[in-house]
Amino acid sequence: MLRIILPALTLLCWQACQQHHSGRSQLAMCHADFVSFANELAFQQAHPAPQPVALLHGGRPVTFLLEDSTIGHGFLALAHRQTNQFLLLFHEWWGLNDHIRNEAIRWAHDLNIHVLAVDLYDGKVATSADEARRLMQSCQPERAERIIRGAAAFLGEQANFRTLGWCFGGSWSLRAALLLGQRVKGCVVYYGMPEQSVERLKALHTDVLFIHAKRDRWITDEVVSAFADSMRLAGKTLHLHEYDADHAFANPTGQRYHEPSAQEARATALNYLRKTLQ
Repeated sequence: MLRIILPALTLLCWQACQQHHSGRSQLAMCHADFVSFANELAFQQAHPAPQPVALLHGGRPVTFLLEDSTIGHGFLALAHRQTNQFLLLFHEWWGLNDHIRNEAIRWAHDLNIHVLAVDLYDGKVATSADEARRLMQSCQPERAERIIRGAAAFLGEQANFRTLGWCFGGSWSLRAALLLGQRVKGCVVYYGMPEQSVERLKALHTDVLFIHAKRDRWITDEVVSAFADSMRLAGKTLHLHEYDADHAFANPTGQRYHEPSAQEARATALNYLRKTLQ
């Protein structure tokens, strides 16, 4: 169900959080807030090891040079046409596994644009909740930003972008949209921790589609409502779609997969992203 929400101000809990983290950048705060969930046993139990999948045909691993002369990694699926339109995908806390590679291939086919799945774990992939916890907690925001800038440079000065991510990657989808500025034409966030700083959100050059799981114990109704307030105060457009499902409901390799909600959310995201190609 679609609604654009502009509720009354409900930012008190986030103001308290910001005061607690007053010595840190907004980016580091938001990243740390989400990463802290990984220490909760309930969060780990909500993410049992994903089922293995067969890799689809199409796409290839790529590497690219970063500004600090290190190497970034990704998985690139190409459109069946010449285009400078790209979708940047951001993986869940598992890393860039075969499920995410398959997502890159599917989105490239459905949108007929190039898709780069960006690897924020530098080639590491988790197969258990404990491994995923350690990888997510070791991901440094500054390193992730360098990887995103390096990916954009690798794709060329004429490239324009859309961003999409799930969970941990949902948070980075929004941050990539902020980081890449005017080159971003659309942003999709699946149940990721959103940026709450009004000043940072003012820098967005795109609207945002947020996919919210109403049963999510971490990206809660209160978190999403506060994000809607921040977007309103920043003068930005938020499209909120809500589903009676749990966190990670869109991942078919997980035990919380909810097919009706996942299919509806994907159709909504496809429709949104197609409009950015016009």
